[in-house]
Amino acid sequence: MFRLSKDIDSAFQGVGTKGGLEVWCIHNNQLISIPKSSFGRFHSGNAYLLLSTALRKIGSPQYDIHYWLGHDATEVDSVLASDKALELDAALGCCTVQYREVQGQETEKFLSYFKPCIIPVEGKYSPQNGLAEETYPVTLLMCKGDHAVRVKEVPFLRSSLNHDDVFVLDTASKVFLFAGCNSSTQEKAKALEVVEYIKDNKHAGRCQVATIEDGKFLGDADAGEFWTFFGGYAPIPKCSSSTNQEQTPTTCAKLLWIDTRGNLHPTETSSLNKDMLEKDKCYMLDCDSEVFVWMGRNTSLTERKTSISSSEEFLRKEGRSTSTSLVLLTEGLENARFRSFFDEWPQTAESSLYNEGREKVAAMFKRKGYDVEEFSDEEDEPLYTNCRDAVKVWRVDGGDVSLLSIHDQAKLFSGDCYIVQYKYTYNERNEYLLYVWIGCESMEEDRADAISNASAIVSSTKGESVMCHIHQGNEPARFYSMFQSLVVFKGGLSKRYKTTFLVENANECESKASLFRVQGTSSRSMQAIQVDLAATSLNSSYCYILKNEASVFTWIGKLTSESDHDVLDRMLYFLDPSRQPMTTREGSEPDTFWDLLGGKTEYPKEKETRKQVEEPRLFTCSCISDVLKAKEVYNFVQDDLTTEDVLLLDCQTEVYVWNGLNSNIKSKQQALTLGLKFLELDILEEGLLTVRSPVYVVTEGHEPPFFTRFFDWVPEKANMHGNSFERKLASLKGKDPVTKRSSGSPWRSDSKENASRGSRSRSNGSERGVSSCSSEKFPSYSQGRESNSDSTPLVKKLFSESLSVDTNNGSTSSNSDISKENSLGGIKVDLSLESLAYSYEQLRVDSPKPVTDIDATRREAYLTEKEFEERFEMTKPKFYALPKWKQNNLKMSLRLF
Repeated sequence: MFRLSKDIDSAFQGVGTKGGLEVWCIHNNQLISIPKSSFGRFHSGNAYLLLSTALRKIGSPQYDIHYWLGHDATEVDSVLASDKALELDAALGCCTVQYREVQGQETEKFLSYFKPCIIPVEGKYSPQNGLAEETYPVTLLMCKGDHAVRVKEVPFLRSSLNHDDVFVLDTASKVFLFAGCNSSTQEKAKALEVVEYIKDNKHAGRCQVATIEDGKFLGDADAGEFWTFFGGYAPIPKCSSSTNQEQTPTTCAKLLWIDTRGNLHPTETSSLNKDMLEKDKCYMLDCDSEVFVWMGRNTSLTERKTSISSSEEFLRKEGRSTSTSLVLLTEGLENARFRSFFDEWPQTAESSLYNEGREKVAAMFKRKGYDVEEFSDEEDEPLYTNCRDAVKVWRVDGGDVSLLSIHDQAKLFSGDCYIVQYKYTYNERNEYLLYVWIGCESMEEDRADAISNASAIVSSTKGESVMCHIHQGNEPARFYSMFQSLVVFKGGLSKRYKTTFLVENANECESKASLFRVQGTSSRSMQAIQVDLAATSLNSSYCYILKNEASVFTWIGKLTSESDHDVLDRMLYFLDPSRQPMTTREGSEPDTFWDLLGGKTEYPKEKETRKQVEEPRLFTCSCISDVLKAKEVYNFVQDDLTTEDVLLLDCQTEVYVWNGLNSNIKSKQQALTLGLKFLELDILEEGLLTVRSPVYVVTEGHEPPFFTRFFDWVPEKANMHGNSFERKLASLKGKDPVTKRSSGSPWRSDSKENASRGSRSRSNGSERGVSSCSSEKFPSYSQGRESNSDSTPLVKKLFSESLSVDTNNGSTSSNSDISKENSLGGIKVDLSLESLAYSYEQLRVDSPKPVTDIDATRREAYLTEKEFEERFEMTKPKFYALPKWKQNNLKMSLRLF
């Protein structure tokens, strides 16, 4: 509902019609619109109002209002900012969430609007601000945070520095980044974004950039220049000046009712439930470190202003920290954190206020000429697989994993588990999708074996496959499109299933009477799912096939479309092309039809609708002592996928676990466990995710197109070499970051054999255990090794089995890493490069005692790791990442070529 009345400021005319940010400043008791060029500059002597409008693909826009209070802002300006936030909410139809932001304690959601940061400015805002000063002021900024960075100006003193944080020293000609020895790689990378922002916005891109490492001084000219600004070098005290401490989650919450005069009345019960919140009242939920003000849909604007004022007064009287969060919620827009303090908050309850406000705002947009699409029942997701390449299906039966024939791979059984591999071409290279399909009646042991064997297949591809865990009935559309025509039978063929249910032959279901629900979108994606042989299995939204040995019926629901009927005809031909069916429409069934179903009973006759799917949300994830910690990354971009992290993209109907190559998660099975824990936790409590939702595990550098569509994707960023800080530094200094194919990904098989042995890769000095699968049952994707047919057996042993060099990506890998441990075939290869190494004096082309039986074109490969680094001043992986001509020049300078 958009309305302008005498209670609402005229500055809000036409707000919220475009996506993005709108910012106002309180100046002389009036709202002044801030130009986009000044976004991110907040004066400490003022209060600001900010509106974030997100135009969603489905449904009406989502609004978030923030009012920011500088630490020197007057009380009059602070109260006025709070009142204006409520007026803006009313102008938008009372369908916003409002946040109070205090300088230095801003929420990460607020900080995420400004890339890379906000930099508070001392003094008061004036439209004439921005005149150049005669001398450039030297400032010292402290940066905190790995995704949303907090920037705070600190006194330009040596005592301001510490070992835990990252600092930026901004001078007239150079910007320095000082990284405390205890700061993380991600924090340093984000601080570099601040450096880049300062360089571009305050120096017009014309200044130098230097990085200073804590504790390293000798021989570094930049470090010497940095310390001269502080009067010379001196050690930093060990004690940290960092005061930020992680807040412990509050388990106790107090609910207080706020009357029309602003008086607070505590409730007399410690157990909270949704029914306690009355529509014509306002409440304050006190959770110590955070406070919520809940405003019923029938409350007036005056009552809401009084409630907020009394809540802020309550915080002042209680002496609460300025870091205490204050969130203002209208009935129907409660967030997950607020709901978590109540017992049995109905997940399916959808606020009529939200729907009402959404419809009215949509109507307002249409009157103004904007097209706002209503929620569609059909998910219009483009097809990202081309369905022309090979599909392979394995059935898991205890310790046996058997490859199905092309004829049988389109027939699955609900009592079994399957591994489905789909090969497709993307960006001119082969990629693989690997699904673990869990039948709804399958045995727990078979499910565990399916995941274990799928992990082994992933290891054979060096972790490059995208792995997905799906339950029957929750398959994504792209899974069905791989098969084009798929039939799912009841029953199972595995030994465990037959033993449990005393089934002699699961194929008997094909000869007995059976009922199939037919579904699909086109002839390229259609399925027949066998359901219970009963009238209760029918649904007016579907078509069905009922058959026995004597006859075949097709049943057409009243709510089906012409395309559904076309899929029904095609699916019938796929199931049984030899018999002519008896077509019956809902409501005109013969008695024989009901007799086969055991009698006529009630069944669902209302059209099936899908829940509204909002925009995806990104979380950083870690698991400590089996406790999952998830932290949301707001307004995420591709750069938030930092290589040291594991992040989870919640798309509400499916989940993606993205694993950076430098994270501490070393196997897809570990990442899958993380995703399954996230489903169990359901931190958003929106009821869209269940423990049966699909979970994808994606490796950095091998993101599929149906994952990258959620970002403004730049493929080159996904293939950069080095950690987050090194990548950003190379880009900032104008160097092209080294890109490589991520074939050396750190995936490790979780099989029992690998857990007991383990292998070490000599290419980078880190432990890796990569399993390959038996070629008899599983495909092998190991790259072919180049070998010289004229070489001696010793040369062949070295270059065809021990060391593989890929000049395209600059990585070296040991074949022994791949073949040393085969969890399925038991193959062992014990090769040692050190036993074939020679000294530099022996390998020189002018050596008085030259070695024989070597490849003379690759003398450097026979050096030990230690001597190679001493001579070449780099590791072997870095050397082989160089262009061939550079390699040859270096070898010639060392007389190895």
